[in-house]
Amino acid sequence: MAADSWSTTTSEVYQQIEQALAANSQFAVATIVDVEGTAYRRPGAKMVIESDGTSHGGITAGCLHDPLQKDANAVLESGSSTIVTYDLTNDDTWGLGLGCNGVIDVLIEPVDDSWQQVVDARANREACSLVTAIESDDPSIPVGARAVINERGSRANDRRIRERTPLPNSVIADIEADARTCATEGSTDRISVSTEAGEIVLVVDGIEPSQRLVVFGSQPDVHPVVRFAARVGLEVTVVTARGGRADDEMFPTADRVLAAHPSNLSDAGIDGRTSVLIMSHNFVDDRLALEAALDTEAPYIGLMGPRKRFEQLQSDLEEEGVELSKRDHERIATPVGLDLGSDAPVEIALSVVSEIIAVSNGRDGRRLVGQAGPIHDRQSVTSQ
Repeated sequence: MAADSWSTTTSEVYQQIEQALAANSQFAVATIVDVEGTAYRRPGAKMVIESDGTSHGGITAGCLHDPLQKDANAVLESGSSTIVTYDLTNDDTWGLGLGCNGVIDVLIEPVDDSWQQVVDARANREACSLVTAIESDDPSIPVGARAVINERGSRANDRRIRERTPLPNSVIADIEADARTCATEGSTDRISVSTEAGEIVLVVDGIEPSQRLVVFGSQPDVHPVVRFAARVGLEVTVVTARGGRADDEMFPTADRVLAAHPSNLSDAGIDGRTSVLIMSHNFVDDRLALEAALDTEAPYIGLMGPRKRFEQLQSDLEEEGVELSKRDHERIATPVGLDLGSDAPVEIALSVVSEIIAVSNGRDGRRLVGQAGPIHDRQSVTSQ
């Protein structure tokens, strides 16, 4: 097992898949496709397993490492995908104190050329759905048969997928709309489809590009924010104000460091999956950066500072004829961060990054102890 496999981010899991494809290495991917009861992670969670026992990521309680490794090696030897069920309710098998009380189905498959479509889509910042047969009564559609559909509905070129049985067009037509939705939302669904020869169950696994964070500022309090953001897998770009120092040595954990006028903040490549954090502590620069951020598709715009500062900034914008819409107010977070009750810089950074993660997942960051019902939405099989 990798020394710190459970600290592997989602982006790093896909990086491992990309590296395996480039090196033609024998890696397996394990993906949770169904959960009955409770489990540590939900459908769509993935880990990469190498033949030597090295793993990247975690999908279940640590006690399953050896069984997963054994099943992954069998898949690598056969070259065929399989579904394995792990019943974590059986204490005689797994021991006490797991923290899980559910049954999970895991798709274990080799990293083959069907994954190249996913790697390419993420590189182009396109969302896609990996559609895979996990049950089949149709002899022409084995477990592991696959199609890749992007959020626009385009299907991957089957001629590039030589190592998998492609799903027939008739099946894809039945699930295309659902696949597009899963791609856009980054969600996972199971769909039952009837064919002339039998029933098949498909897992539709929506895969989004990496979430981005653009931080405008270069003061010392930017550093812990960038470190936390990078550690949880955000693709981080730091934009320093004009004349500011912009080099990799200053922010070694950032993916990019740019110098730009605050009114040119959009040059950092802000799209609908990019959060923006403005924290230059220069009132004029922050106002210009905010105005530029509002012209982008950024769903979250955090502005460091107290409410009164924002009220003055908003007043200045209004004097210039810039009226903030309801949607603008929904995107702007100021004061920024979750209420952790601390003023230590590193803990402020933790609260800010936590808020960004919560918003990107459509949550408000409240304590789970006060939440009734399941933490995550439950999945069911949709019939087509």
